[in-house]
Amino acid sequence: MDNESMMKAAEAVEELKKSGEVRTGAKSETRKLATIRRDRMRQSVEEGNTDTYVELKISKDNSDYSLAEAIKAFRTNVEFSGAEKKVLMVTSALRDAGKTFVSMNLAMSLAETGRKILFIDADLRKSVLAGRYHIKGQYNGLSHYLVGRSSEDNVILHSNIANLDIILAGHKPPNPSELLGSLRMQELLERAGNNYDYIIIDTAPLGEVIDAAVVAKFCDGAIMVTPYGQVSYRFIADVKAQIERAGCGVIGLVLNKVPKERGGRYGKYYGKYYGKYYGKYYGYGGYDDPSGEEKKKG
Repeated sequence: MDNESMMKAAEAVEELKKSGEVRTGAKSETRKLATIRRDRMRQSVEEGNTDTYVELKISKDNSDYSLAEAIKAFRTNVEFSGAEKKVLMVTSALRDAGKTFVSMNLAMSLAETGRKILFIDADLRKSVLAGRYHIKGQYNGLSHYLVGRSSEDNVILHSNIANLDIILAGHKPPNPSELLGSLRMQELLERAGNNYDYIIIDTAPLGEVIDAAVVAKFCDGAIMVTPYGQVSYRFIADVKAQIERAGCGVIGLVLNKVPKERGGRYGKYYGKYYGKYYGKYYGYGGYDDPSGEEKKKG
């Protein structure tokens, strides 16, 4: 980083320090959140690179305590799955299941306990993370690291969420499965395992593409997300078996998008943002029908 960039970054940190409170959209962040944001940016400045700071826009409905409690219960179940379960992947049978929402909320909830968390966006085909959390700017991501165009230090981003670092997906490569199964991916997770308490990996839907099964061989456990009433038991069992064949156990299944009359107030929150992002992008898997029946070609 040149001297001019360093001076601008330092000035930005000082402005945050003086203000004590910054505005995000129509709402003001609390002093605590502003302090976290300032400290995380300072950390990036001290490391000589403000390009390793990323800000997530988090919308929370503080009036819905049941949702917050559900997320905490989910976190507790993960914690009690075993101390050796540190590298966890999250996948789904089909697109539009809300897995990115589930995986990011798990990562943030674990970070709230004081643990150091790394969230990896390994959906290299069609990531929704940047759009879902309004991430601005251009950053090197996982694909840049896997092809050798960027170092590990340059793709691990400090976020405005305390204790939560992020690796974005990066540009869409022509060979995502091969990259995700490479030695560089394995080495990244091994090194990260020495520096973080948990690594949460958001992967592409396994019922659509093979990527998640490739990542599974490097993971300690898997979490499946499935939308209520949209996927057959047989299809879920097939996806589960595919994960287990990679040597990774499934530690839990999240039933998502539950109707209000079935699951209280959860239905209106889970997964409502995802249809516009996924839609047409995963139409090359073995199944095109939620019933689990393979679609006939031609």
